[in-house]
Formats: sequence, C-alpha cells, structure tokens
Amino acid sequence: QVQLVESGGGLVQAGGSLRLSCAASGGTFSSYAMGWFRQVPGKEREFVAGINRSGGNTRYADSLKGRFTISRDNAKNTVYLQMNSLKPEDTAVYRCAADRILGIVPVGYQYEYWGQGTQVTVSS
Repeated sequence: QVQLVESGGGLVQAGGSLRLSCAASGGTFSSYAMGWFRQVPGKEREFVAGINRSGGNTRYADSLKGRFTISRDNAKNTVYLQMNSLKPEDTAVYRCAADRILGIVPVGYQYEYWGQGTQVTVSS
C-alpha cells in the first residue's frame, strides 16, 4: 500500500558526493523500516544500508561503512542516502525498499515494497 519514488541520482566525478532521496506515499511512513539496495547488469542486487522505523538504529554493508549514511525524516515521509567519497565501482541503479517489520532488517531479508530506482554514475 506504500509507493516509493527515488530521486537525486546523476553523474558525479570520483571523490564527489550525492544525496539520494526516497519519498513515500500511500501509507504510514513511520510504520515502515526502510532500506537502500543497488544493482548493476549481470550482478545480484546488493544491500547498501537499512534503518528502523524511528531512525535510531542503522546498519551498512561492511564495504560501505564510513562513506554512506542512511537517515530518515518521518515528518517528510522521506528516507535519504548520503554518499561520500564516491568511487567508479559505486556506479549502479539505487533502489529504496520498505517493510512493516518491527526492528532493523535481518541479513537477507526480503522487503515487500520497492521503488523503481535512480541511476548513479561515478566517473574517473
């Protein structure tokens, strides 16, 4: 019952930064745990970051810890992904996801709702 729309992707040089946004509608945003994933052609979808309903608990892929930050503003029905020190290997389609799970998402958890994605391209 929730719709998700990502924005903020684009072309950036290596070492630069981007902030992705995911706007939710059609549901009670504060009742959803949120996550970010990325995917490139020929590879499996990769977990990036997750955040619980209130925003007080987060987790990250080990390789991205320290460069990426997930946050949410429940008053604006939006979750963000701040991406710093970008590398060419970060190039991918980034998608946000939502689920009514109570707590932080477990490893391998299958989110129920997905956005269409936004393209991030990092040039060298």
